Parts: sequence; structure tokens; C-alpha cells
Amino acid sequence: MAILQVRNVSKRFGGLQALNDVNLSVEEGTVHAIIGPNGAGKSTLLNCFVGRLIPDTGTVMFDGKSLLGIKPHEINQIGVSRVFQTPEIFGDLSLLENVMIPTFAHRDGAFKVNWWNRADRESDIQDHAEEILQEIGLYEKRHEIADAMSRGDKRRLEMAMCLSQDPKLLLLDEPTAGMSRADTNATIDLLKRLGETRGLTKVIIEHDMHVVFSLASYISVLAQGTVIAGNTPELIKGDPKVKEAYLGTEAE
Repeated sequence: MAILQVRNVSKRFGGLQALNDVNLSVEEGTVHAIIGPNGAGKSTLLNCFVGRLIPDTGTVMFDGKSLLGIKPHEINQIGVSRVFQTPEIFGDLSLLENVMIPTFAHRDGAFKVNWWNRADRESDIQDHAEEILQEIGLYEKRHEIADAMSRGDKRRLEMAMCLSQDPKLLLLDEPTAGMSRADTNATIDLLKRLGETRGLTKVIIEHDMHVVFSLASYISVLAQGTVIAGNTPELIKGDPKVKEAYLGTEAE
């Protein structure tokens, strides 16, 4: 069953056709990778999923409901969370506080500046945040300041913040960018584990083919704003037009 459907989506910026009649479906519980060269339209498409951009034409449906017109701050309330290219965290707060903030906001419906003064700070919200940090492998560091963390730990913290809102769909925009190979492999293992334990649907934009072919169950390939191929990793690797447009020898 498709949890995310993109139908005939186009987007133009002045004289640039960033997206041209894009169609794709993301099946529930799968890892769907979107790949392509720089400027192919990947980030533009992702921004259409979360309300940062409105397509000129076409529709985006999530869980049977249109995402057109939704505001970026509302996206988490309907079950969609996003991991950005550069981790978006509260650097001067502890890891535990970072995870408690979106938990509180999700349950209360809106972020309130004085969230830490509430009586329930030490009750179920903190318990839930600690469970998430345990799941993500950061529990022992929960009282450390986020800015002091490594790039890999900051990325895992951002994932923990997303998971605290119990999403159905997790969007990951180059989740291993700037990471060491060890951190990259740890992130791959974490995402695999989350798929097994949560059945979480994931859409990944990624340039690292090691990450893509380690995780993806289906791959859509964009080139010049158009989907030129969509198939399983095994078939994408051998597709001549995909190799010509993007993969080259990387998929060998």
C-alpha cells in the first residue's frame, strides 16, 4: 500500500524547470531512495513534501490526504518528520532536553517557550525521551551538551528528535553527509534496525551509493527534474540510461 503518492508534480523557478511531471509512489514500510546528479530536483521534491514549496501543478498525497497547502510547522502533527542535510538541533541544550522539546510540542500541539517549567517535565515526557535515546544508542550521553557531540551523534540526535514524535514517514536529506565511514556504517545499521523494530517508512536523498544500495528497497532516479527510472536496486544498477545519466562506475 502506498503511503506517499506524487502525481504529475511540476515546479518552475523563473526560467528553470526544477521538476517536470514527476510521478512516484512510496510503499508503506519500505526504504525509498531518490538519487540523481546535483540540480536534478531532489531537494525541490522533498520540499514539496513538507510544505516549504507548493508545486505549480500536480498533487502530493500522504496517508490518503493532500499535503498541498500544509505549513512546514504542521508537518510533524500528521506523521511526517524530516532529517536535514545539516543537523537541526538545540546546540546549547542537553541531548535529553533536545528530545523532550519535540515530544512536548507534538503532544501539546505547539511549542511553548516555558515548556521546562511544567510539572510533567519529570514524568512521561522525560521517560519517553529517555526511551528514544536508549533506542537510538545515545542514552549514556543524555546529559551532555549537544554542540559537543560528533557529527554522527548529532545526526542520531536529530533522528531521536524525529522519532519522539512517532512519525509514520521519515524523510532523510543526505543523512550521512560529512560523516566518517565508521559513522556512516553505524547510521546504516541504525536505519535498518528502525525498519525492523518500528516498520518505519523512509524516503532517503543520498549521493553515497554505498548507503543507497545498503538500505533502499526501491530507487527513483531524477535527472533534470524528471524521473528517468524507478526500480529495485539490482535493476537500477544495470539500467544503461541510469548509468549514463548518473551512476557511471559507482554502481559496479
